[in-house]
Amino acid sequence: MNLYQRVKALEKLGEILTSIGESRSWTGFDLGITEDEYNALEELTRRVHVFNGWFTEKEVKNSFKAWGKLLSLENIENWIKKYPLDDEGANKEIGIVMAGNIPLVGFHDYLCCYVAGYKSKIKLSSDDDKLFPAILNILNHFDSTVLDRSEVVVAQLKAVDGIIATGSNNTSRYFEQYFGKYPNIIRKSRTSVAIITGAESEEDLQGLANDVFAFYGLGCRNVTKVFLPKGYDLDNLFKAFFPFQYVSENNKYANNYDYHKAVFMMEQYDLLENGFLIMKEDQSLHSPIGTLYYEYYSDANSIQEHLKQFDENIQCIVSKKDIPFGKAQNPELWDYADNIDTMEFLLGLK
Repeated sequence: MNLYQRVKALEKLGEILTSIGESRSWTGFDLGITEDEYNALEELTRRVHVFNGWFTEKEVKNSFKAWGKLLSLENIENWIKKYPLDDEGANKEIGIVMAGNIPLVGFHDYLCCYVAGYKSKIKLSSDDDKLFPAILNILNHFDSTVLDRSEVVVAQLKAVDGIIATGSNNTSRYFEQYFGKYPNIIRKSRTSVAIITGAESEEDLQGLANDVFAFYGLGCRNVTKVFLPKGYDLDNLFKAFFPFQYVSENNKYANNYDYHKAVFMMEQYDLLENGFLIMKEDQSLHSPIGTLYYEYYSDANSIQEHLKQFDENIQCIVSKKDIPFGKAQNPELWDYADNIDTMEFLLGLK
């Protein structure tokens, strides 16, 4: 398949993901798959939570909708136009180690390899080993080379030309030791923060709520800490957060919330909470699930300078001047994790 055909295959995949993400019924063979195939993927969004309790139907379909929007022809063409891509790609095989914290979190790495025309060896997280193979099977309907050029491996990754690996700070040390001999991108744990000035609209704060609670706060693009001007009324945040009280219906989330609340209370910390979120004043960036850290500031101009010392720990800064509120978990195709251009890395291996 040439580059144009690969792009068109992704566009068709995007149409299917959008349709399922929006809970539509099968609309006919124009989608490119049969009704049984469509229903099987839709059914997977409902039952995958059996294997990973965080992957509820709502969050999986949110992921599908986000990817469906990204995989429009216009978006893909705007993304790839800056790169010297060709029809044939290169005879290279890339190892991809995917994380499993949110649904399809590693799909962008595969997407880069696919568009560049490279083969892939994919090591899936046991937390997300059902959705990605299903997506590959659908993509193979529109590009019959996909399954031949994309291998999901169970054993260790070997004999590759480059590695893209995402994990925690602990696993990154293993990655660096084992994959250091290959050209690589190795990602560690990161989180995201928000800066509030007090001039935000209700819509901004509702967007912040999504940045905090999407995927139960498990992603590196989720906001785990907010910086607030001194004297800021936290009731503004609790009001915006209220529509997300459904997160407490998830047993895994509720258990995290209860556990950390008990720990904080035993340690006699001052807390504010609303039954599904604990707010704790803390200088740390990474808050546990069910908790949002906050810190007051007196000089708004100093916050950005303060955060520069944490560049290697921060994925996104959400504010009026940075990533817009509500957009942290909705990156564009050209928004790369850790600000490392994955496509540029791959093309540098030719």
